[in-house]
Amino acid sequence: MTEKTMTIREMCEAYDVTPRTLRFYEAKELLFPIRDGQKRLFTKRDRARLKLILRGKRFGFSLEEIRQLLDLYHVGDQQVTQLTKTYEVGRERLADMERQREELTEAIEDLKDQLAWGEKMIASMRAKQEAAE
Repeated sequence: MTEKTMTIREMCEAYDVTPRTLRFYEAKELLFPIRDGQKRLFTKRDRARLKLILRGKRFGFSLEEIRQLLDLYHVGDQQVTQLTKTYEVGRERLADMERQREELTEAIEDLKDQLAWGEKMIASMRAKQEAAE
């Protein structure tokens, strides 16, 4: 591995992704490796973009949202626009995640209640069965 570029294998090892993932992101024009014959060489810029892509995916951003945010890097205002938009999208995503967590917490409590009811019903039915024997 050189200081400036990494091979596809080195990228896979460093970022725990598959070659297919890297080729997919390249096809979606999220990464732009240097082509040297059949080899793909990933630059420091590609590595930074991949980190942001993986973080965005982890937070539930769509690839289109990630692409739009990455493309704002070149606006020419020292990334103010990119950071501002990323912050706004992040706040929206956080609100969605918190709403989902609340819904999930409520569903878990409902399921626990139903399981407790089921447990009581089963115990009651078994007790009646044993009494009849």
